[in-house]
Amino acid sequence: MLAWGVVAALAAACSSLQQGSLAPKGAGAQRQLDLFYVSLWASTAVVLLTLGLLGYALFRRRRDDDEERFRDTRFIVSFGVVIPLVVLLSMMVVTFASLAGEPQRGTMEVQVVAHQFWWEVFYPEQDFTTANEVHIPVGTKVELVLESDDVIHSFWVPELEGKADLVPGRTNRLVLEASEPGTYRGFCAEYCGLQHANMLFLVIAQPEAEFEEWAAAQARPAAVQDSRGEELFEEHACAGCHTIRGTSADGDFAPDLTHFASRETLGAGILPNERGQLAGWVVNSQTIKPGNEMPPITTLEPDELEALVDYLEKLE
Repeated sequence: MLAWGVVAALAAACSSLQQGSLAPKGAGAQRQLDLFYVSLWASTAVVLLTLGLLGYALFRRRRDDDEERFRDTRFIVSFGVVIPLVVLLSMMVVTFASLAGEPQRGTMEVQVVAHQFWWEVFYPEQDFTTANEVHIPVGTKVELVLESDDVIHSFWVPELEGKADLVPGRTNRLVLEASEPGTYRGFCAEYCGLQHANMLFLVIAQPEAEFEEWAAAQARPAAVQDSRGEELFEEHACAGCHTIRGTSADGDFAPDLTHFASRETLGAGILPNERGQLAGWVVNSQTIKPGNEMPPITTLEPDELEALVDYLEKLE
């Protein structure tokens, strides 16, 4: 226990640590880290005390008389009942105090729906949907409304907040707040199937003005004038699964692609959103992320693939 405590403390102090719950960038993660350290040092103290008492019991000289038996009884009651009770009650009070400090509501709402194996993100105030990225303004308490479309998932951004489960048929809520701008990686923290480990997302915390600019751009329909690319998108049944606002593509089975090119990753965070990666994903995503719901597209000619990728790259 003590060795692990030292390792944790050194890791927390390491300036090169870029991600994780030991490097909080939000109020929720900071509360949990404070509680972790209280538990860590309390546990360390208990272990040291126990070892000391064990050493005392092993090496002390014993006398078989009434005074010695009384001393042993008092010793057992003090260190076997009273002190553990005080420690446990103290930890309960500290834990309840930490929980009481968690905000129950936010000033802004974002709806997150988990699918195997990606994240749908809807902004009701601005009325647009994106995928696998949650943009939030810095210093704002953002209330996430969490739902699942299939199995149990769990939303976790270690640097910002603890995890919250997304359960089919139930709505859970989590208040997210970032104390400084940055891009924070999130995970599904509940095993949900073959690609559970590759069900990632980004939380991008931006200054208020930058967030408002991004949200206004996302709310607009696609402005691309590319008849060839749009024709291929519809011809190969992409439009049956995906939506591109401003076009006839209105599928609701897969991620909304209206502003796909503005996203940093594809495949729910497993690949950078670059041309070569995108082309491979379009042709056969099963070779990259087996078990996802997108079928291979084997009928594309090379020039058609180029045109379709050109079209997707213009959806900014």
